Amino acid sequence: MSTLTNTSTTPSTRKSFAFYAKYLFVRLGVLPFLLLAAIIIFSLLSENFLTGRNVMNVFRQSSYLMLIAMGQMFALLTGGFDLSVGTIVAITSVVSAIVMSTLFSLYPDAIWLSISVGALVGLFVGTSIGLINGIGVAIFKVNPFMMTLGMSSVGFGAALYLTGGSPVYGMPMDFSDTFGFGKLLGIPAPIWICFLCFAALALLVNWTRTGRYFYAVGGNLKAAQLSGINTKKMLMLAYMISGLVAAVCGILLTARLDTGEANIGASFPLESIAACVIAGVSLRGGVGRIGNVVLGALFIGLITNGMNLARIESYLQTVVIGLLLIFAVIADQLRLKLMASLQD
Repeated sequence: MSTLTNTSTTPSTRKSFAFYAKYLFVRLGVLPFLLLAAIIIFSLLSENFLTGRNVMNVFRQSSYLMLIAMGQMFALLTGGFDLSVGTIVAITSVVSAIVMSTLFSLYPDAIWLSISVGALVGLFVGTSIGLINGIGVAIFKVNPFMMTLGMSSVGFGAALYLTGGSPVYGMPMDFSDTFGFGKLLGIPAPIWICFLCFAALALLVNWTRTGRYFYAVGGNLKAAQLSGINTKKMLMLAYMISGLVAAVCGILLTARLDTGEANIGASFPLESIAACVIAGVSLRGGVGRIGNVVLGALFIGLITNGMNLARIESYLQTVVIGLLLIFAVIADQLRLKLMASLQD
C-alpha cells in the first residue's frame, strides 16, 4: 500500500519541483545561480579566494565596472546601448589630468582647487560626449550602435592627440592618495563613491516619474510618445547619465593610476553590456533593475579575480567573458519563454 502511495506521489512532486525551479529562474534570472557557481568553483581552485582581503579587493576592482554598468543600463533601458563608455573613461582621464597638472604647476599651494577644477572639467567632457550621443540618437535618428561607435573613435583619437600617446603626469599627490588609495572606515574610496552613485541612480530610476519614463520609452517608444512623454528628452538624458557615470569612473581610475591614460577603458563596453545582460536587462529595452546590474558587475569582477588567482591567461579571460555574454543572452530568451508559459 505504501509503495503505491509513493509511486503515485512521485510524479506530482517532480512536477512541483520543476515548477518552482522555473518560477525561481523567471523571478530571479540566471545571475544568482552564476554567482553561487562562481563562488563554489573558485573557492575550490584557490584557498585565498574567500579571504577578507581578497573579497575587499574584488569589491574595489568591481566598483569601476559597476559605475560603467549602471550608466550602460540607462542606455539599454531606452532600447539602445553605449559603445563609447570606454572612450569617455579615457578622454576624461586625459583631460582631467592635463587640467590638474597645469593648475598645480601654476598654483602649487592651491591643491584642492586644482583637483576640483580638473575633476569638474573631466565630468563636463564625459557628460558632453553623452549629450552628443543622445542628440544623434534622439534628434537625428542615428542608430545607437553607429552613433556611439563613431563617438568612440572620435574620443579615442582626441585622447591620443592630446597626449601624443604618452601618459600625463604632474597631478597633486593628494588626488591619488584620497580617491585612488584612500579609505574611510576601512573601505576604499572608490567603493564609497560607487555606493553614492548607486544610491542616487536607484532613487532616480525607482522613485521618480523620470525613472518610470525610461522604462516606458524602452518598452514602447510610440506608446510613450502618445502618452505625452518627451521621448527625445529621455533619450538624451539616458546617454548623458551614461557619459557622466563613465566620467566618474575615468576620474577614479586616473587617481588609481596616478596618470592620465589614453589607452584605458577598452574592455568596458563589452563588460558593461555583459554585466547588464547577465543581470537581466533586456536588449530590447524597458526591462532591468539597477541592483541586479551591480550584482552583474560584481559577478564579472569575481570571475576575473578568480581566474587571476587560478593563473588563467588574460586572453582566455576575455574568451570567458564573451561566452558568458552569449550564455546570458540565451538564458534571457529562455526566461522570456518560460515567463510566457507560466502566465498562460
